[in-house]
Amino acid sequence: MAGSSFGHLFRITTFGESHGGAVGVVIDGVTPGLELSEADIQKELDRRKGGQNFITTPRQEADEVHIMSGVFEGRTTGTPILLILYNKDARPAAYDDIKDKFRPGHADFTYLKKYGIRDYRGSGRASGRETAGRVAAGAVAKKLLARRGVQIVAYTIRAAGIPCTTFDESVIEQNPLRACDLTAAAAMEARLRQLQEEQDSAGGIVECRVRGLPAGLGEPVFDKLDAELAHAMLSLGAVKGIEFGAGFAAVDMKGSEHNDWMNSNGFITNNAGGIIGGISTGAELIFRIAVKPVSSIAKPQRTINLKGEETEIRTEGRHDTCILPRIVPVVEAMTALVLEDHFKRQAALMA
Repeated sequence: MAGSSFGHLFRITTFGESHGGAVGVVIDGVTPGLELSEADIQKELDRRKGGQNFITTPRQEADEVHIMSGVFEGRTTGTPILLILYNKDARPAAYDDIKDKFRPGHADFTYLKKYGIRDYRGSGRASGRETAGRVAAGAVAKKLLARRGVQIVAYTIRAAGIPCTTFDESVIEQNPLRACDLTAAAAMEARLRQLQEEQDSAGGIVECRVRGLPAGLGEPVFDKLDAELAHAMLSLGAVKGIEFGAGFAAVDMKGSEHNDWMNSNGFITNNAGGIIGGISTGAELIFRIAVKPVSSIAKPQRTINLKGEETEIRTEGRHDTCILPRIVPVVEAMTALVLEDHFKRQAALMA
């Protein structure tokens, strides 16, 4: 399917449907000789999978990864790596009652208009389950980046209308929201329990920080580093916006306030978010994404059916109340894919 590949010198192609036989990814451009095991990849997939708490889908997919090619005796060979995750808890029959109805906010309608055929079983490729392949590939990219001294951390800073007011990186993996503020996380959790009782859902904001990135990474004009990160993030079905550094707050700032002054030690401020002219500055790269509420909810909604007739829909089944805790590792993965690709492009340029 066109549109299922991403990257240039470090390139991935994901495959599979939510309720098909499997999902996975083919990775091309992995540096040969990298020590790589299924355990390296599994730890990232375990962060993304459902069933971790009341917020996430109760669908019990182990998401056990299998390396099918590109690794020999524990090391990458430089040839394409195929990673596959077999679907073990698919229940397509759960969608029988709504197979002739379009879910508001979901890609059911647009996919049918584009392809003339509709996979109503969780919307096939439009399902968030597709991101499992991205996370698997991102785990490989992360391992390559670790050798370069690059660290990526993403976390929730707002969910269900409740913002984090402090930042403590040590608590991110200690709460169900993957929030950077435990007090805010408790309030988010309480609000999400209420929304779950109301058969509704919520969105929020995820922030991502990259440390150890050198200055000079990125391409001019169309392939700017921030442009490709935006491409990566907006390719996620739940993401509706992105901002770097000061972001939209810049519209109310004066030039003297927004400009990042420098001294002999580097940048004094970082309103640019670590990227100027599409090229990294060497300062911390920081961006935020807006994540919409989950569209599949049991609350009655108005829609149309395949005949164009107005009707009511209730989407029963196993869906997340809030996607933020599961999208955090996906954000890290997509960031890693972009950065490793740009490292390889920079190396090719300077060769």
